[in-house]
Amino acid sequence: MHKLSLLDLGFFIAESEASPKHVGGLMICKRPSRTNAAFVDDLYREFLTHADVVAPFNRVIHFSLTGMPEWREAEAVDLTQHVFYHRMARGKNGRRELYQLASTLHQPMLDRSRPLWELHVVDGLSEARFALYLKMHHACADGVTMMRWAADSLSRSASDVELRPLWSIPHLRGERQEKRRQEKMAQSLLAELSGAGKLALGVGRLAAMLLLESVKLTKNAISLPFVADGNTPLTGQVTAGRQFATSGVAMERVNGIRTRTRSTLNHVALTCLDGALHRYLRDEGVDLKRPITIQMPVNLRKEGEQGAGNKIGFVQVELSPPTDDPYVRLRNIGFSLRNVRSMIDSVAPEAIESYTVLTSLVGLLTEKLNLSNRLPPTGNTLVSNVPGPSEYLYVKGARIEELHPISTLPPGNLLNITLFSYAGQLFFGLIATQELPNLERLSRYVSDAFSELEQSVLDAFKPGV
Repeated sequence: MHKLSLLDLGFFIAESEASPKHVGGLMICKRPSRTNAAFVDDLYREFLTHADVVAPFNRVIHFSLTGMPEWREAEAVDLTQHVFYHRMARGKNGRRELYQLASTLHQPMLDRSRPLWELHVVDGLSEARFALYLKMHHACADGVTMMRWAADSLSRSASDVELRPLWSIPHLRGERQEKRRQEKMAQSLLAELSGAGKLALGVGRLAAMLLLESVKLTKNAISLPFVADGNTPLTGQVTAGRQFATSGVAMERVNGIRTRTRSTLNHVALTCLDGALHRYLRDEGVDLKRPITIQMPVNLRKEGEQGAGNKIGFVQVELSPPTDDPYVRLRNIGFSLRNVRSMIDSVAPEAIESYTVLTSLVGLLTEKLNLSNRLPPTGNTLVSNVPGPSEYLYVKGARIEELHPISTLPPGNLLNITLFSYAGQLFFGLIATQELPNLERLSRYVSDAFSELEQSVLDAFKPGV
C-alpha cells in the first residue's frame, strides 16, 4: 500500500468529468523504411504481448472513509483495457485531424477501477507516419517524471528494435525514500506547518514576501495570487470539450537569442508567449493595462531523486508590462524570473508545497462551487516547462519526429501551455476548452512573436547601437 501526498490527493478532489486531471503526450513517428503498411498494426499487437505490468502501472487507487486514499497493486492488468488501436481514414489523416483525435482522447476521465493510464496507437497518418498518445493520471506522475519514464522505455538508435513498453520496465528505484516523503506529506496540513523549524521559517518568509508585495514595497518578490484580470477569454469555469494546438521553433534559434542576451530558455519562451497572448487578447477585444500573471510549476525534487507522484510547487509569475518592444519584454520577464528563482531558493521545498496546497485549495473550492466566472483566477494561465531528450528517440526502429505535451487544466483556467524541448526543437503544447476562441491563431502568434523577438535582439545588438 502506498499513500498519496496532499498534492496528489488534490488532483483527485479537483477532478470532474468537465475537468479531468491527467497529463498526456503525443508522439508523431515515421515508419521505418522498407516496412509495409502492417507495421503499426503489428506494433500494437506486440504491445499487448508485454503483459508483465510493473509499478506504478499496476496500481489502483483505493478510497477509504477512515483514512487517506492509497495505491494498491491490482491482482491483474488487462492490457486490452489500456492499449488501444485507431486507424485514420484516407484523406482525413493530416495534422489537423490528428490533433482533433488527440483532443477527443484527452477529454474523458480515466476509469478509477483500473490503473490510471492508457496508450493509444494511431495508424494511417499521411506520409507513412503514425502516432502514439499516452495519458496518465496526474496523481501518478508529474510531467517531468512521466517524460523520464517514457524516455527510459525508448531506444536511442534505429538499429535497436527491442520493444520495451514503459509499463514493463522498473521505474521506482527510489521507492523507499519516496514512500517516507509521501507518508510525511499525508499528515494534516496543520501538523505539517507546525513541524520542522526550517519549514516554519520558509512559510513565514513567503508570507512576508506576499505582504511586502501587496503594499507595493517590493516588485516581483513573488507575484500575488488571485489578482489577475478575470475579464479575459483565458479564465472562467472549466467546461467539457478540449482542443489542442502546437507551435515550435528550432533550439538553434533559441540559443542564438540566449547567447546574445544572457537569457535562459524560460526567459525566451515566456517572452514569446507574453507577446502572443497580448496580441491574441487584443484580437478578442481585450486590451490589458497590467501584466499577464501565469502560474508556473517548479520542480522541487533534489538532483537524482526518483519516485512516483508529484513533488512540485506552483508559484505566480508576473510577466512584462504591456510593450511593443520584444527586447524590452525579454528584459522585464528576465527580471521577474530571477526574483522568483531567488525566492524559491531561499525557502524550504516543503514551504513551497504548503503554499501550493493553500492556493490550490482556494481555486478548487471556487471551481467546485461554480464561482470561477465570478471570482478572480489564481493566474491568467498556467505555463510549465518539461525538459526532454536532446537526441531523437525510437520505438521499434521508428523515429519519433515530434513529441508534444498535453497537460490538464487547473481550476479557473481555460488554457494550459507546456514547453517541451526535444531533438533540437522547442515545442509549445496548447490545450484549452472548446470555449476558448481561435486557439490555432494563438499558436501561430507564438511563432510570430519569436520571429519578432529574434529581429528585435538583432537590432539591439547591431554594432554601433
